[in-house]
Order: sequence, then C-alpha cells, then structure tokens
Amino acid sequence: MLFAGCGVLVALTGDNTNSPTVATVRQDETAPAVGDDQETEQPADESEDKTAGKVGTPVRDGKFQFTVKKVSRADSVGSGFTEQKPKGEFILIVITVENIGDEAQSFAGSVQKLIDADGREYEADTGAALWLKDSKSLYEQINPGLSVDGTVVFDVPKGLNPVAIELHDSLFSGGVRVSLK
Repeated sequence: MLFAGCGVLVALTGDNTNSPTVATVRQDETAPAVGDDQETEQPADESEDKTAGKVGTPVRDGKFQFTVKKVSRADSVGSGFTEQKPKGEFILIVITVENIGDEAQSFAGSVQKLIDADGREYEADTGAALWLKDSKSLYEQINPGLSVDGTVVFDVPKGLNPVAIELHDSLFSGGVRVSLK
C-alpha cells in the first residue's frame, strides 16, 4: 500500500511539472492570430488553421459555417428605456451562421470571443445584445441547410482595435478565427 501511495504521489507531482508546458503550448498556438510578425515562430500550417479567414470569407467550425459581414462601433444599443450603455464602447460584429450539418443545432452568441492585439479575449455582452433589433445572436436554433444573420456585441475599452473574432459552433468546439484587420 505504501508503495502504491508513493506511486500516486509521484504521478501527481509529475503532472504538475507538465502543466506549465501545456500552458506554454496554448499561448504559442494563439500567438499567430495576434499579429503577423509572430507567424514566423509557428509552422505555417498551424498559423493558417488558427486564423482561417477574413471579413466576407466563409469559415467553418464544427457544423456551422460563419461569414463575418460587418464590424462597427456603438456608444449604445437599444432606445428609450431599453437603451444600454457600455462600460467602454460596444463593438458589433454582424455574422451569418449557416448550419452545414444534418441536424438542428443551436447558435449561442455567448461563446464567441473577440481578440485584441495582445491576445486578450473578450466575452460577448449578451445583456446588450438582448436589446438589438432582430439580433438572433443570443441563442438561435438553426435547422440543417438554413442560416441566420446575427450581431454579436462586445463591451471593450474605448479605442480598442480588435484583430480577430474566434467563432464557435458550441462551447466545446475548437473555434475558428477570422481576422478583422
């Protein structure tokens, strides 16, 4: 028993030493999407996979095909008593989401991420998106072969220049990045 317990302790300790390596690999994988100057540090095929497209170009993640149509800024969303003001400023990203699978699937705006030049990730502001007319970005069931247009809203510091959006077909998908430059 004592030897078995020591073996478990050694195995657990061994896992802890490997954890920083895993974290370092994740940071390196996201680096190419942050700026063009860092792409030389990654193999070409790996960086191409992470930033797969640009505005107007269809990209795929899982059972969804995404097309970023427009990027804009706003000082508020909604109107009258439903008007929402950002802590910084809103960035609105209009996308088309098409279900390319063979069964209905739900699109959730809340799992999309905005990326800045330093690699920081910003979560969607679903509370603000609630007040957009015809947004369809909160939670939308999409049948196979159909598509919806939606606007994903991000509350970011004033003047932030996002470099990419990471689009996901679900919370657990790998995601695909679209350059916003």
